[in-house]
Amino acid sequence: MLLHKLKNIFQKAKLPLKDIVQSAVFGGKREDYEFIEEQLLLSDIGVETTQKIIKKLKDRVKEGVIIGRENIVEELKKIIKEILKDPVYFNLDEKGIILVSGVNGSGKTTSIGKLANYIVKNEKRVLLGACDTFRAAAFDQIEIWGNRANSFVYIPQDGKEPAAAAFESVKYGIENGYDKMIIDTAGRMHTNKNLMDELKKLYSVLKNKFPNVPLFSILVIDATNGKNTLQQAKNFKDAVNVDTIFLTKMDGTAKGGSVITIADELSLPISFIGVGESIEDIDFFDKNLFVDSIL
Repeated sequence: MLLHKLKNIFQKAKLPLKDIVQSAVFGGKREDYEFIEEQLLLSDIGVETTQKIIKKLKDRVKEGVIIGRENIVEELKKIIKEILKDPVYFNLDEKGIILVSGVNGSGKTTSIGKLANYIVKNEKRVLLGACDTFRAAAFDQIEIWGNRANSFVYIPQDGKEPAAAAFESVKYGIENGYDKMIIDTAGRMHTNKNLMDELKKLYSVLKNKFPNVPLFSILVIDATNGKNTLQQAKNFKDAVNVDTIFLTKMDGTAKGGSVITIADELSLPISFIGVGESIEDIDFFDKNLFVDSIL
């Protein structure tokens, strides 16, 4: 994607820094910090993360790094860049499993199609494992995206539970020479214990049955959900050992603060972003560009 377009998308998640700069006089007065803390919280940054940012600001004032309004913006950028984790990616050149999970409506299946298309464009063979056995239209939806991405869609036998369907999909992919097996899972609310337990089982089966095949776990999160994304990420991280996050709908009313909070409180990187409805609307997350755009 063109750099200016990506920057414009990030700017929609802009934090209210203008108010901070105009109102804060950095002599270390308590009311200045309280005002900044309030603005950060209003920007959807979590309490713990906000307190960490305030502490770092205070430390920089004591050290003489922050000398006033002149450089508060740049120092705040540096602090947030330190909080955001560096992206991590699967290895395109090795056979592997990509497990994709997320809540209903997060854009999970669309993101799978985008990932598949990206991998195929790099001259790799992709299999999509249709393991959402709950939703009636799930197989049709994944087949549509599979066709768009020039990827083979493996439909398991009727009645297969998700873990068995995932095993069957990966086994078929390995035996037939596919480079990447992307496993679709049923969209579920992170508060549904039974469904989350089932997701844990699926992950465990793949890890145990294919110990020599790298398993990369991606959690898809709707960037417009704000603070609710944090609890989602916590539950899914526990269930499937999430490696990274795919943030969808970044072209909408994304909450820049929630992105920062997830990275801090969960030590999870954001690696991919969805920036539109087209199969080509996928990009890598650039934390430096993100921070420079929102502040």
